[in-house]
Amino acid sequence: MNAPSKIDLDTNHRSDPTPSDLTITVRDERFNRDSTPRRWWAGEPFGTAWHNALSATFPRGEAFFIEAVKAHREGASPKLEAEIRAFVRQEINHTREHIAFNKLAEDHGYDIKKIDTRVAEMLALTKDRPAILNLAVTMALEHYTAMMAHEFLANPKHFAKADPEVRQMWQWHAIEEIEHKGVAYDTWIHATKDWTPWMRWKVRSLIMISVTGRFFSNRWKDSMNLLAQDGITGWKARWGLFKYLAWSPGVVRRIFPAWLAYFKPGFHPWDHDDRALINLHDGEFTDALMQPAE
Repeated sequence: MNAPSKIDLDTNHRSDPTPSDLTITVRDERFNRDSTPRRWWAGEPFGTAWHNALSATFPRGEAFFIEAVKAHREGASPKLEAEIRAFVRQEINHTREHIAFNKLAEDHGYDIKKIDTRVAEMLALTKDRPAILNLAVTMALEHYTAMMAHEFLANPKHFAKADPEVRQMWQWHAIEEIEHKGVAYDTWIHATKDWTPWMRWKVRSLIMISVTGRFFSNRWKDSMNLLAQDGITGWKARWGLFKYLAWSPGVVRRIFPAWLAYFKPGFHPWDHDDRALINLHDGEFTDALMQPAE
């Protein structure tokens, strides 16, 4: 059990935010090189559309995360430097696998290029803004991936009836998102070490509110578009997606407490050590190339 941490208003004076014995392992896995069912999520369109919409954003999104973190690594401690290197290697592998997965979705007739184009247009708007804001956005979105990763691994209902290989890919991705969930945040602490705790808390909270609005608005539109390509429109599409997200299995409803915790003064992603979930699933990837953080 971790020793209690001393916390000021925000994490500026927190002595041990990330577990000292954390190992970020790069698992060089490959999935979905052959074929998957069109409706891979239990033959059901709503879960399929939601996850296809998410996956379509990952290649450009994760490249953005990598650059945002790398831009602030100068002067980092040796421990954080090693964690950033492992984070980058994990995210590169995630990008490769989601490119392969997205290709299969396109092979099944889904047009996801519109999603990719909009992500590219949104990222183009970040070029001229302060790099620290890109890191704050990355930190907020990494919290989203960590929340969903925890829920996917903790609640087998999410992928119980999914295509086995697709389920393995999402589990593998979730394991590594949990493992590196503190890297962007610790980089933020390092990069804003001269800020007041109040300023740090205010900026990360405002950015999370902004990110949340865009995240759900855009993912909803993307999912609606993909459902329309499946011939599902109108109230049937809206009600079906709402039920999937809010009721059963209800990923949005279930992650709400973790989302709310982000606004707590002194918050850190490792306030909740959920590495036990990794141990439950990691044995499925015993053939992976296991490489500890350098």
